[in-house]
Amino acid sequence: MATPKLDRRDFSRTLLASGLVPAATAAIPSWPSEKGVTKTRPWAPGIKISVQMPAEPSDEDLTFVQQMGITYVNIPGDAKTSSVDNYVRLKGKVESYGLRVWNIGNASVHNMEEVTLNLPGRDQKIAEYKEFLRKLGKAGLRYTTYAHMGNGIWSSDRETTRGGASARAFDIKTAKGYWNGKVFTGPLSHGRQYSEKEIWDNYEYFIKQVTPVAEEAGVFIGIHPDDPPVPNLGGVPRCIFGSFEGYKQAMQIANSPNVGVCLCCGTWMEGGEAMGVDAVGAIKYFGERGKLWKIHFRNTSAPMPHFVETFVDNGYTDMWKLMKALRDVDYDGCVIGDHFPQMVGDNKTAIAFTVGYMKALLVRANADAAGK
Repeated sequence: MATPKLDRRDFSRTLLASGLVPAATAAIPSWPSEKGVTKTRPWAPGIKISVQMPAEPSDEDLTFVQQMGITYVNIPGDAKTSSVDNYVRLKGKVESYGLRVWNIGNASVHNMEEVTLNLPGRDQKIAEYKEFLRKLGKAGLRYTTYAHMGNGIWSSDRETTRGGASARAFDIKTAKGYWNGKVFTGPLSHGRQYSEKEIWDNYEYFIKQVTPVAEEAGVFIGIHPDDPPVPNLGGVPRCIFGSFEGYKQAMQIANSPNVGVCLCCGTWMEGGEAMGVDAVGAIKYFGERGKLWKIHFRNTSAPMPHFVETFVDNGYTDMWKLMKALRDVDYDGCVIGDHFPQMVGDNKTAIAFTVGYMKALLVRANADAAGK
């Protein structure tokens, strides 16, 4: 039987209740956190488990989310799909199922080598990013993830994890960088070695321009860790978002309530001790300061120099500790699984397994917080 959709009046009520309508038409709630930090957010309190959708979610995709008892979805995108009209259309479709959009991405302004490395076209890419933020704000979308890698996400050939499931792997001896159709190889992906000062200067140039736009648009930017956080890949230092201290300094430079952290726990685990603190420590530090807005909830077999992404219950980190830490800091953003090992069946199998595991951990964390 087809899933019933909302009529126009129900749809309007859903928009108002969602907390995701434009700032000009909806009051922004604020409440004291358990750690005494006053939070002002355009969304409701509480941890929100979310699911990644295709760029054009089908009725079956959205019904799948409903059946898992999840409310929030994330949608990828690119330059071709980046428009206010399209964002509003996608929100409308999602919300007609009683669901909500946490964010819609744009791969064209994510991992911009022109920005990270000060290549020709840098100012045009920054202008494109500013316009992307404005479009999100006009569409009533309040969060976006940004990554500052100059030569992509590095991986080696896929390996297997539990039960022979195919999974992403990294071996520093054979890895290459990949992003948005481009491939980056060593020893020098861009023909020369960059200095750490260049990377820091380029970040500051970028973030100082975009923070006023984000604040005006009412959009919160969560910055993703370098994946993997190797100190130098292809001649490009990963000195900012490859360590705890780098993140702290980056937040100070941004000096904006609208710039925070998209904490990919799997990437943090990849770095291991070299990150400076473990993922629980990062959650506590940034969460207590109201700087966490999106969590990528995944596990790895080991830290670098060689790791295989694995199931949430099968890596070297106890994921219960992460969920408990999120609850302890009164985290109010979304938690989403990603980079799933390929289980038997289609991609929904691994998603359902991960969501079920996360839901169980969250129920336990909420009960623990309530003293039950």
